[in-house]
Amino acid sequence: MDVVKAVRHYITKMVSEHEGMKVLLLDKNTTTIVSMVFSQSEVLQKEVYLIERVDVAQREPMNHMKCVAFLRPTQESIEALIAELKEPKYAQYDLYFSNTLTSSQLEQLAHADEHEVVRQVQEVYADYLAVDHNLVTLNIVGCLAPGRDSWRKPCLDRTTEGVVSMLLSLKKTPTIRFAGKSDVCKRLAADVAYIIEREAELFSFRQTHDTPPLLLLLDRRDDPVTPLLNQWTYQAMVHEVLGIHNNRVDLSGVPGASRDTKEVVISVDADDFYKKNIYLNFGEIGENIRTLVAEFQERTKSHENIESIADMKAFVESYPQFRQMSGTVSKHVTLVGELSRRVESGDLLNVSEIEQEISCQSNHSEVVQKIREQLSNPKVSAQNKTRLVLLYALRYERHSNSAVSEFVEHLFREGVPDRLRSLVSAIIKYAGSGAAQRQSDLFGTRGARGIFRQMTGGLKGVDNIYTQHTPLLAQTLDLLAKGRLKDASYPFLRGSPTPDRPQEVFVFMVGGVTYEEVKAVHDFNDANPAMRVVLGGTNIHNFKSFCEEIETFAGSTGAASGRGRYA
Repeated sequence: MDVVKAVRHYITKMVSEHEGMKVLLLDKNTTTIVSMVFSQSEVLQKEVYLIERVDVAQREPMNHMKCVAFLRPTQESIEALIAELKEPKYAQYDLYFSNTLTSSQLEQLAHADEHEVVRQVQEVYADYLAVDHNLVTLNIVGCLAPGRDSWRKPCLDRTTEGVVSMLLSLKKTPTIRFAGKSDVCKRLAADVAYIIEREAELFSFRQTHDTPPLLLLLDRRDDPVTPLLNQWTYQAMVHEVLGIHNNRVDLSGVPGASRDTKEVVISVDADDFYKKNIYLNFGEIGENIRTLVAEFQERTKSHENIESIADMKAFVESYPQFRQMSGTVSKHVTLVGELSRRVESGDLLNVSEIEQEISCQSNHSEVVQKIREQLSNPKVSAQNKTRLVLLYALRYERHSNSAVSEFVEHLFREGVPDRLRSLVSAIIKYAGSGAAQRQSDLFGTRGARGIFRQMTGGLKGVDNIYTQHTPLLAQTLDLLAKGRLKDASYPFLRGSPTPDRPQEVFVFMVGGVTYEEVKAVHDFNDANPAMRVVLGGTNIHNFKSFCEEIETFAGSTGAASGRGRYA
């Protein structure tokens, strides 16, 4: 159950099957798939002479070279490959596709191979982005049809392909459960189950445990609060404040960022500091970055005096590690420095404290007064003012003294753009208490024993006011581990209940996941060594991308993928 290992295995096999130097030909999709699990230098070390894009027609012919092509079987890539085969630039082509080819596509390729340069065609199952060893995304924003509990068809097709590919790459044939009130989860479950039955030969894996693995399909609308909150652990905070896209952070707009840190890669496999600190809170990160800088300064001093051949030899031998540490220090000092600046300039501590009070406590009059103060605070951004109102609207939409209208008017007076203000009504349609697909009592308003109380434990033992909130996913996994996840709420579409809990679980959330939920899965895996959970979603959200998800549902944008538009 390691998605990075699974994708790396496929790519390694592709480029290692044939000895000698070769060209690796990719498209825009597979370029991202490969770059998530391999650095360019790692690929080049596998006798890959050059990495090219199939959609770039103006490439230098190399008739003496072999070509390994790894492509998604989209119409765009198939057409580019057909043009390539009609006028081949390389001596031989080994074609690998990240998912299943149709018979029509195979016929088109065979017809285009007039020069008989294609040696083989294979389907591999690496049709998803492996962000981390237990995290998958498809980079889809806006998967729901406007105003309806139904899919946008291209998004359903892409999601089905991604989920099926993930199962095949991990060699798992699962039972399937889904959020019972969600038609989109039910439809995805049906489509995945249909393909498993249709391609029974592909899914005829030897079972490694007595209890079959589980695919659990959830709906983002069942917990709209988690993606609205500011975050305070390192990975989640970087994504919330700066944005992580395909394990890269754009720092081009950060004051004082050096030329080498305009865009940085953050990956647990390539960065020990990031790996050790990924789930720590911001205060701990500050202390650890000081330690990292001090360690680097000590190592620098040891190389200041090179007086002999032996000194020079020792320096040269340690230079790669020295240079790597220099890059690591520079990157994380820039990241933490910018996070600290944003926290201070945007008054994020006060904003976050109020967010947690809205989410985890119940003092309406006090919350109203605090929100009024922040809406008038010139340091608080329009985005964070809107964030507070969205959380309030979800929590108190039916309160007898609800101040939603007052707050929306206040946003108008503060000059908050229409696009942000319109989200207040949109989020109620998307995931308000009256939404048909929402099956959780998110704030415990239906009694003291509601889900909210189970999620937070009533705040007992909470020693950090900024991290009181626990995502609904944490409770769902806990119930699953205890065998108490109700069949009525999460029915089976494929397979049936068993007395034993599953040992391998793939959770996929329609509408996107968050890095707070990634941490919840990490903590669950640590606490339950007999179970292994892998998390996936149509996207990995921060506030900006979640706003786009809501906006798409409201019907005011046609974008179905890409980064959020809310700056």
